[in-house]
Amino acid sequence: MPDCPNVKTNRSRCNCTYDPCPRKGKCCECLHYHLAMKQLPGCCFPDNVEKTYDRSFKRFAQLYG
Repeated sequence: MPDCPNVKTNRSRCNCTYDPCPRKGKCCECLHYHLAMKQLPGCCFPDNVEKTYDRSFKRFAQLYG
């Protein structure tokens, strides 16, 4: 897969606090990864919730449902 041309812009908007993440700024890869894990990416959550690493659909529904 070619490098994402938007990595720099995406990284500036990424609120993921998992520092060794190899998918930072690569939103397509991040989304595919988290959906496969039955989660949503950190960017779907406010910063205080993202820091808990509870990225479950249930937590998302509690916030926005």
